[in-house]
Amino acid sequence: MEQPDLAAAASHVHLSEFHFQRLFSRWAGISPKRFLQFLTIQHAKQQLTVSKALLDVSLDAGLSGPSRLHDLFVTLEAVTPGEFKSGGAGVEISYGFHQTPFGECLLGATSRGVCWLSFLQNPSRDNALTALREKWSGATVRPVPANTSPLVQRIFAPTTNNLGPLSLLVMGTNWQIKVWEALLRIPAGAMVTYKRIAGSICSESASRAVGNAVASNVIAYLIPCHRVIRASGAIGSYKWGADRKRALLGWEAARNLTAARASIAFARQ
Repeated sequence: MEQPDLAAAASHVHLSEFHFQRLFSRWAGISPKRFLQFLTIQHAKQQLTVSKALLDVSLDAGLSGPSRLHDLFVTLEAVTPGEFKSGGAGVEISYGFHQTPFGECLLGATSRGVCWLSFLQNPSRDNALTALREKWSGATVRPVPANTSPLVQRIFAPTTNNLGPLSLLVMGTNWQIKVWEALLRIPAGAMVTYKRIAGSICSESASRAVGNAVASNVIAYLIPCHRVIRASGAIGSYKWGADRKRALLGWEAARNLTAARASIAFARQ
């Protein structure tokens, strides 16, 4: 809401305006000024209007959305009732810590798919690993970064075309899984409200229950809870930090803009 100019933003991270502009544009694909415009309430409200129609189409078609980031198609599988009751007993999880465009993450994966993706909130890795072990209390959890590194590269790579769907393995209640499935249908760069998600599942009056299910999501970015915002257009809170949520939304919007420009240029050729 402060709308800092280039000089203020560059000074905050102790860089010259020239170097900050160049570094930021390389990360986002657009200028800091343009990025900031994506994060204003006015833009958010416009996106809410557009997203309503997009989500309707996606739900009706049973698809993951008309424009998933980098053409990354995600399928979701739930653990069995027995696995849920036992905390994932018998499941073997490989994990690793890796760098992403949004800071360091902890990724956990099984032979059936990605089961954990969290961004670190502080320099310590212990809290993130403890949360993984508590969620999957019955599973065997081992550090095998060689197994998880290719997944991180695929998830956050500039392009992931023609690699097939990426599978997720989730452990949650029936209601939580319904909400997470609805989140997968939100197009990249779009924003929807808790009430809209609730209405697509059962009733808009269930928006509070939707909020609880969104907060229970432990697979960041791939199950895009960062795309759910308040009805006012305000970004709202985020399990892995409100600043990171803003970065995710702006980054996706920038990628959509870059992709649209590339499509227009190709069409003209």
